[in-house]
Amino acid sequence: MDEKKHVVVLGGGTGLATMLRGLKNIDGICLTAIVTVADDGGSTGRLRRSFHIPAMGDLRSVMIALAESESVLSNLMSFRFEESSETSELDGHNLGNLILTALTQTSGSFMEAISQISKVLNVKGDILPSTSQVITLFAEMEDGTIVRGESNIPKLRNRIRNVFYESEVRATQQALDALKSADYILYGIGSLYTSILPNLIIKEISDTIRESKAVKVYFCNAMTQPGETASYSMEEHVEAIKEHGENPVDIVIFANDEIPPEVIDRYEDTDAQRVAMRETEHDYVVVAAHLLRFDGGLVRHDSEKIQLIMEYLLQSEALLCLLPPM
Repeated sequence: MDEKKHVVVLGGGTGLATMLRGLKNIDGICLTAIVTVADDGGSTGRLRRSFHIPAMGDLRSVMIALAESESVLSNLMSFRFEESSETSELDGHNLGNLILTALTQTSGSFMEAISQISKVLNVKGDILPSTSQVITLFAEMEDGTIVRGESNIPKLRNRIRNVFYESEVRATQQALDALKSADYILYGIGSLYTSILPNLIIKEISDTIRESKAVKVYFCNAMTQPGETASYSMEEHVEAIKEHGENPVDIVIFANDEIPPEVIDRYEDTDAQRVAMRETEHDYVVVAAHLLRFDGGLVRHDSEKIQLIMEYLLQSEALLCLLPPM
């Protein structure tokens, strides 16, 4: 590629980190991750409540994923204090979360804390929170029940109608600027309603995505998620993205690997099923490819395979010709 392409990925959680571990190795792109800060559980939630700062757990995971190489510091950023026999204030806390909290306090800025750690880890790309506000995610279920808090949404095991914020959420200007300059906007792998959509329901972000001429790509989950997307097809995942802010989807990347029977057996007693493609015609391009690995008998996306499929998209002029005119 003669000119660098700007690739922006929106998401959160381990799925986004998996994608970024592959994407950071692609030559000729400028990579930006826009990360949700709606998490309110675990160490992240405790620090958020104590210091009234946005959730940093997903940001920390992204920093580690985008670090140029493994180092003592990157490993320490993942360290979690185990519960001890005696009650400790540190029990369950993640060291990386504590470091980010301390830097936010000393620098006076959440954005500056992210920038400082990113420089120390020598991350390959830019990491931006979707908002700098302390936000709470809500979900409305199909039976009308309202659930408060990102960590509580999957617990109800009900079908979700939509997710929303009660008050106006403003996007960071840096996130909006990145989207405006993007050539590709990727909706990352991960929990649909609690990792991807918390970014897309911020009105300024969805408005900017709709106005952008970038190619919008959704990397679809391989398995449904209990409490969020039970029995969802690929098409239903895409419809949820479109319905939450009218976010456009041009290309869907769909994993068509054959899952070994012994792996399927591990999911037999759960509410997780293989995400199926149920229709033959779509108003978006579907690219089916082998994208999975099965370490430990679980279905996971493979970072190297994500790198390969994204390199294919970046170089495939024939594929882009299939997209509708802008």
